[in-house]
Amino acid sequence: MINMEQTSVTPMHRETAADKTRNLTKMALCVAFLAISSYLAFPLPFTPAMVVGTTIIVNMTAFILKPNDAFLVVLAWLLIGAIGVPVLPGGSAGLGRLLGPTGGFYVCFAIAAWLMSKLLNGSNSFKRMVFLGIAVGMPIIYVGGCVSMYLVAHMDVWATLVAAVFPFIFGDVVKVLAGAFLATRINMFLKN
Repeated sequence: MINMEQTSVTPMHRETAADKTRNLTKMALCVAFLAISSYLAFPLPFTPAMVVGTTIIVNMTAFILKPNDAFLVVLAWLLIGAIGVPVLPGGSAGLGRLLGPTGGFYVCFAIAAWLMSKLLNGSNSFKRMVFLGIAVGMPIIYVGGCVSMYLVAHMDVWATLVAAVFPFIFGDVVKVLAGAFLATRINMFLKN
């Protein structure tokens, strides 16, 4: 005979239809925000990379979604752009954009979003978000951008750093702060 006091079954949280709908809605809105933010872009004369608002939304997405969902959102945005819908930075589109000198930035948005979300682990701490954005997200995105610029534009290492990293550091820190601010507000709103 089994002693019922010794076997304790903890009820698992099962995602309800409302939870699934809420999550899919957040994901769809994040894809839309990525597409819209891509139009907030301006070129710099000395680099093929542009200053883009997309970085804010990538950070926000990582901080409000679960890791796999954040990855899928950025992947969906990339695929929509790859098939020709003008949702990539500057209103551009096409597979050539992703395989060009700045494509590494965009591809690494997905990796950075997944890893930042994973390391955040559901926390709504503004300081933790900012730390992860600066210490994890920015380096991943910069590495991707440097690799694609180095390989596609045939730049040397110093020229690659000058074109892909140095001009963007200050602005990207500000964008991490903005993404973390938006995420903390959205997370607080969704909990109420």
